[in-house]
Amino acid sequence: MELLKVSGISKQQAGAFILKDISFTLPRFRKMAIAGETGSGKSTLLKVIAGLAQPDSGQVLFENKRVEGPNEVLIPGHAGIAYLSQYFELRHNYRVEEILSYANQLADEDAKNIYAICRIDHLLHRRTDELSGGEAQRIALARLLTTAPRLLLLDEPFSNLDMIHKQLLKSVIHDIGESLQLTCMLVSHDPQDILSWADELFIMKAGQILQRGAPQQVYYQPVNAYAAGLLGRYNLVPPDRLRHFSALPGIVPTGKSLFARPEQFTLSSPQANALKGYVLAVTFWGGYYDIAVQLPGKTVVTARMITCDVKKGDTVYVALREQDTWYF
Repeated sequence: MELLKVSGISKQQAGAFILKDISFTLPRFRKMAIAGETGSGKSTLLKVIAGLAQPDSGQVLFENKRVEGPNEVLIPGHAGIAYLSQYFELRHNYRVEEILSYANQLADEDAKNIYAICRIDHLLHRRTDELSGGEAQRIALARLLTTAPRLLLLDEPFSNLDMIHKQLLKSVIHDIGESLQLTCMLVSHDPQDILSWADELFIMKAGQILQRGAPQQVYYQPVNAYAAGLLGRYNLVPPDRLRHFSALPGIVPTGKSLFARPEQFTLSSPQANALKGYVLAVTFWGGYYDIAVQLPGKTVVTARMITCDVKKGDTVYVALREQDTWYF
């Protein structure tokens, strides 16, 4: 059953569309992520859904009730929808437990469960000016959760966090989904934040939904270079160079470019279905190596390997499975 229905939402600013005819539905208990370049309309869309920004046309239905914008109500916002901005604020010179108690609509035990999930039990007696950025953000999140929302909107929740607090917040958001069974929408620039978390992924550009689908589908089968680049490094072989790749299975002249992620190219022993090449560079990224290889036709591709026993100048053979070929 759908929890949220967005129909024909458009919004302009200074004569340009920030959002243009956005429509989709979101079933209960789903996790939706939105990716897009700065200015693509991601945050504005969340604010319209939350009732914090007024659309020029279209409507948002939450639990079959229209979400009114700030031009229509005295206090912006909609009951049952919680929105956490990357620019959240906590009142200064208050204890954390005071900040939380003012918003709490839950029984004491349920509130304590929220505090445990958000990893803030040990912070309740601290003052808000004694918190780190990551601690303050988890408290702001807990404050929203104690209002018992059914839809949680997270706008760039991982921005400005160091790696330790970022990983902690990821665990918190995962546990929120598992324990509280909330429907959630999350905006992020980092593919590592969303690919392993989301049930569905939206790619936005210039205020429109460019592509939507399961994260794995959008990652391996993007509609164009923009969608591909948002989710990580990729290889793109133009049509005029594909004749040099005919030894690989599944290569067909379609007039389109061949797309492959670095991990889809593998280094193999000499074989008929592999291309001979020369290593131009090896780059270590912590958990993997990126190996730049020059192939026939002076085409350079990047292969990604967990372990690496080659070096610059070595001869290698690059393979690609037929099921990994994709064109746009």
